[in-house]
Amino acid sequence: MGMDVELHSARPALSWKESRATFLRGCYGHQKALADALGSLYYLGVPGRLTSVDLYGDTVMNEQEAAVALTEVPGLKERCTDEKQRAALDDLAVILKDCGDTPGSYVWFAGD
Repeated sequence: MGMDVELHSARPALSWKESRATFLRGCYGHQKALADALGSLYYLGVPGRLTSVDLYGDTVMNEQEAAVALTEVPGLKERCTDEKQRAALDDLAVILKDCGDTPGSYVWFAGD
């Protein structure tokens, strides 16, 4: 199981081919580690926007939601025991920050 994360200039079509029209960049280097980090935190009952990401489907966040999710990353990193998961959260933080700084943009989490 893995998770792709993409930054889009507008709400993406949930079809990969059609979504390329709004695609800005992706975060693909830590797919399994990111899914593992978010999944383990979810099962531990950690509250927050990031732990509500659907690991098996699609979740889309607008720039306001991304800004809130960004504030959760440091606390989530403290709960991770795996360096790969912390690195995945660092990469995710960059995407979330870019989204929060770009009006009208969205982050698309595509689960397996």
